[in-house]
Amino acid sequence: MPRSTGGSSGWRSTTSTVRRPASTRTSPASFLDYFDSLLGWEPFRAAQYGIAHHCTLALNPKEANDPRCLPVLDELPRYLLKDQVVAVGEIGYDSMTPAEDAALAAQLQLAADHGLPALVHTPHRDKLAGLRRTVDAVRASALAPERVLLDHLNETTVKEAKDSGSWLGFSVYPDTKMDEERMVAVLKEFGPEKVLVNSAADWGRSDPLKTRKVGDAMLAAGFTEDDVERVLWHNPVAFYGLSGRLDLDVAGTAATHEGNSILRGAPGPGSPEEAPDGTPATGA
Repeated sequence: MPRSTGGSSGWRSTTSTVRRPASTRTSPASFLDYFDSLLGWEPFRAAQYGIAHHCTLALNPKEANDPRCLPVLDELPRYLLKDQVVAVGEIGYDSMTPAEDAALAAQLQLAADHGLPALVHTPHRDKLAGLRRTVDAVRASALAPERVLLDHLNETTVKEAKDSGSWLGFSVYPDTKMDEERMVAVLKEFGPEKVLVNSAADWGRSDPLKTRKVGDAMLAAGFTEDDVERVLWHNPVAFYGLSGRLDLDVAGTAATHEGNSILRGAPGPGSPEEAPDGTPATGA
């Protein structure tokens, strides 16, 4: 799950871009291609627009149920060494199966071994039971709750998640999970401490500007700009900063990445296509 940062009318915001395919992966090779893209092409592409790109990597809960995908767990350590990886995730539960128990435990250990925090997916169904099972798994692990972000929370799970000592994550979508008005109500009741809000641009109905809309809704409800900045910027920076790898400076890049640029189309007569540094570039 790549994380990106950008400006927004006086306060900054963060968003998560979920790019898991609509169909489940069935091979470790498809994960490794994805990981390689997140660590190679995507930082190059983001840098062209002034975005410092970081990511979290993991075998996700749903695909942990497919034995064909389990070798991903053996490959993860070499990826978790990379500087742009700021957490292990998403890990956690989908259907709360024994296979998911095993994958969650293994990846919490990997996070502890690599000094990384963990981004944990709480299930969409039977949420309170799933949250409690997740908290128990974290308590049984070598990773402190203070280094865990429990995501996809809602009104039924936020109190126990907060009591666990973990960070609190809320995914804001047009039709599912949470919306901005419900998010504001949660913030009024529980406060902005250790709360992160994310949106998505994935294959289903989503809206990457939901973080901005949460900020606007917070201001309309009487929260201060400092409160908005805390939820949408300082809290994410603090959590992912636990990795020791969160570098918010955008490094300069070459005109191409492995021969490809972000440019499209052939140059017109007398108007050579140029890369951001002014050199001719080849379209991908």
